[in-house]
Amino acid sequence: MNNKKIWAGRFTKETDKRVNDFNSSISFDARMYREDIEGSIAHATMLGECNIIDLDESKAIVEGLKNILNDIENGKLEFDLNAEDIHSFIEAELTKRLGDTGKRLHTARSRNDQVALDIRMYLKKEVKEIESLIKKLITVLIDLSEKNLQTVMSGYTHLQRAQPITFAHHLMAYCQMFLRDLERLEDSYKRINIMPLGSGALASTTYPINRQRVCDLLGFEEITQNSLDAVSDRDFCIELASDLSILMMHLSRFSEEIILWDSWEFKFIELDDAYSTGSSIMPQKKNPDITELIRGKTGRVYGDLNTLLIMMKGLPLAYNKDMQEDKEAIFDAIDTVKLSLNTFIPMIETMTIIPKNMREAAAKGFINATDCADYLVKKGVAFRDAYKITGEIVRLCIENNLTLETLPIEKYKEFSNKFEKDIFKAINLETCVMQRKVEGGPAPESVKAQIKYMRKKIEN
Repeated sequence: MNNKKIWAGRFTKETDKRVNDFNSSISFDARMYREDIEGSIAHATMLGECNIIDLDESKAIVEGLKNILNDIENGKLEFDLNAEDIHSFIEAELTKRLGDTGKRLHTARSRNDQVALDIRMYLKKEVKEIESLIKKLITVLIDLSEKNLQTVMSGYTHLQRAQPITFAHHLMAYCQMFLRDLERLEDSYKRINIMPLGSGALASTTYPINRQRVCDLLGFEEITQNSLDAVSDRDFCIELASDLSILMMHLSRFSEEIILWDSWEFKFIELDDAYSTGSSIMPQKKNPDITELIRGKTGRVYGDLNTLLIMMKGLPLAYNKDMQEDKEAIFDAIDTVKLSLNTFIPMIETMTIIPKNMREAAAKGFINATDCADYLVKKGVAFRDAYKITGEIVRLCIENNLTLETLPIEKYKEFSNKFEKDIFKAINLETCVMQRKVEGGPAPESVKAQIKYMRKKIEN
C-alpha cells in the first residue's frame, strides 16, 4: 500500500518514523471501520445526488466502500498499521481500487467532522448494547426478588444491623439504582444522536451539500447547528463516561455486599463454582474474585472519565490533536462496563441464597427494637419515652444474653405497665416486615408493587 500522507503536498520531506508512530491512531480507532465506511457511503451518496461529483462516480464509490467492508469482515483485507488512522486507511484502499474516482470521496468534508461522525455512530451502537445489558440485569434481580418476598433479613446502617427487611426489598433497591443508570444513558443518547458531518474542518464548506440528507441516511435525530462546535465538542463522550462511572459505582457497591454475604462471617449467599476462584496455597478457599475485580475496574472507569475531562479542559476552539486521546478512554470505559455486566449478570443468576442464615442473623441484632418502641407509642406512650424504655430493655437483654423475643413478659412489665403478651407478636420479625406496607417498604405487597413498576419501566 502507498503510505504517502494525504496531506503530503505541503511538506518537503517524509515524516520521521517516530512521529508517525506517535501520531498514529489506527491501532485503536480501527474498531470504527464499519462506522467510517457507512458514514462515507452516506456522504458519497449525497455528493452524487447534489451533483457535486458525477453520479456514476458516486455509485462506484459506494460500491467500492461496500466491497471494502465485506473484505474486512471476511478477513480478506487486513488493517495497515502503518496508516495514520482508520479514515486514511479506508480512503487509501478505495483509491487503490478505483483510482482517481476514489480520491473524490473526501470532497466537502474534513477528517475533523469525519471522526466526529464516526465516534458518534460508534457510541450510539454501544450505548444501546449497554442499555440492553442493564435491562437484563434488572430482569434477573426482579426474578430473584419474586422468589424471596418472604426471605427476612436485616437491613443495615453503618454496617450494623438496623431494621428487618426482606432480601427482595434489598435487591429492588439495586434495581432502582440501575434504572437511574438506564435513564441517564437514554438521556445521554439524545446528545450523541446529532449528526456533525458537513461542518468541515471548522467552517463548513463552499460546496452545496445537503446535510439533512446525510442525517436521514445515517438515522440521526438532527444535525449540529454550529460547525465550530461540531468538530470541537466531546461533551457527549464525557457525559457517557460519567454515566458509566456511576453505573460502575453501583456495581461496585453491590459487589462489596456480595463479598460480605459470601464470607463465612455472613454466609447469606454462596457463589456458583463457575463464578469463583481458588487459592494457590489454601485448598479450602473459594474466592469472590469477580466482585473484587469489578471494585477494582470501577477505579479504571473513573480514570477514563478523568482523562477526558483533563484532556478537554484547556483546549481552544476548534479541533486539536489532544482530542485523539478521547477514543482510548471512552472505548476502555465501554469495554470495561460491558465485560463487568456480562460477568456479573450470570454470577447473580447462579448464586445460591441461604434464607436460614439471613433469618438467624436478623434475630440476633435487636432489629425489632424500633417496633418495640412503636408498640408503646401505639399504647399512648410518648415516642421519646418509648425510645428510652426500649433502649433500657435492649441493654438488659445484652447483659443477660437474651433477645427481645426471649425476654420474659414479667421483665417487660418492670419497664412499663403498657406491655402485654401481644408484644411478642408485635416484635416478631415476620410481623415487623409485613406491617411495613407503605409504598416503597419491605412488605411483600409493597415489593410486588415495586416489581410491577420496574417491569413497566424497562419494557417501555
